[in-house]
Amino acid sequence: MAQAWTDLPLDQPIVIEGAAGPALALSTEPLPAGAPAIITYEAVAPRRANHLIADLLDRLDQVARELFPAWLPAAAMLDGPAGAGAVAVRSIALRAARDGDHFGPFLADLSERALGAARAPERFTAEVRAAELSKVIARSFDRRRLAVLVLLPSPLTSENEQALGSAGRWLADNGRMGIWFAGGPPGAIDELARVPFRPPAGGVAPIEEAGPDEPTAGVVGYPAIAGRPHPASRAEQSLEDALARVDWAVGREWNQIHQAHPLTNPVRVDLLWRAERCVVEIDGAEHREPLRFADDRQRDVQLQLAGYAVLRFTNTQVVHHRDLVMSQLRQFLDGRRAVNRERAIHE
Repeated sequence: MAQAWTDLPLDQPIVIEGAAGPALALSTEPLPAGAPAIITYEAVAPRRANHLIADLLDRLDQVARELFPAWLPAAAMLDGPAGAGAVAVRSIALRAARDGDHFGPFLADLSERALGAARAPERFTAEVRAAELSKVIARSFDRRRLAVLVLLPSPLTSENEQALGSAGRWLADNGRMGIWFAGGPPGAIDELARVPFRPPAGGVAPIEEAGPDEPTAGVVGYPAIAGRPHPASRAEQSLEDALARVDWAVGREWNQIHQAHPLTNPVRVDLLWRAERCVVEIDGAEHREPLRFADDRQRDVQLQLAGYAVLRFTNTQVVHHRDLVMSQLRQFLDGRRAVNRERAIHE
């Protein structure tokens, strides 16, 4: 039985047995050294393999653009596609491709679109897109390989299973990415190798936010990058935009791994002020699901035992009542800082 994400194969599609899809998604954060970058994909039930391949490649393209400039750090200071910005980012991308193992024209095109250019990627074959997007996303997380945890829908017809299996083989072969199917009905995709797996305990793998009336099937979830708001979180982006304008928010750290003790599981927190022992968590609708709700409570206790206060806000509160959230954050931080100053005087 595989017991770590590093134990699962990357050279062939597999079906993971022994854990439900949501539990697996929860356990992908944080990942051990040596594991591939892992994103989650809530699959639809495709009738044809090329339907799933096309949808997943479009999703990976969006993820790569959202993660920019993590995979092209030399372009971090560029802020728009017009004029010199487009020329500069293409030049940086072509130079990075020469120094690495990327296909220069694709990387230049992707970097320009990530900067804001409205150019479609159709001029590249699916094979090129799969191979390059896999490398770009893995590099964003400083990992050597990428794996896609495909959460299966239920029920599945034999036609669906055949399409999923064919798509998985194509993606593994052409993208050199792990394709790990999980969930779905018992015995799904019988033609693929089945690997029993007991996932390690972990945190929450964020899911790309959907609108209130949008279906969840087909969405992609991926971890945040330490030091930055999650690119797919409108709430985190909005809050950081406000915090960046005020002096009292100094010392904040986004999406950091916290481990209170070597024997406890590490967790990733959304926003952290270390000196003030303050953690801020921003919750989407998925945090109301029983498994995530229980995981959140366990994380809160672990953080509180380590001396941290945990302040939780919903996405809606942050986006639509940001001024109130900012006021409450300032009030709490001011109070903690006053206590810290008083302690320093008497030490």
